Amino acid sequence: MAQNTERQPSAVVIEPLTVRISTAVQLTGISRSRLYELIQAGDLETVKVGRTTLIPFRSLKALVDS
Repeated sequence: MAQNTERQPSAVVIEPLTVRISTAVQLTGISRSRLYELIQAGDLETVKVGRTTLIPFRSLKALVDS
């Protein structure tokens, strides 16, 4: 009996490019005020789109990984 050697495709995880402050609070468990402190200190990157402040997801991951 021949074995099935076909590989099942692995799940692809799609990460967002940016997240809002409220989402960053939920994802990290860091308080809103602490996130703003990290932004002021230059420890977190931000992107402004109009009046909205967005945080690049890679910047959040780097913060948590450090």
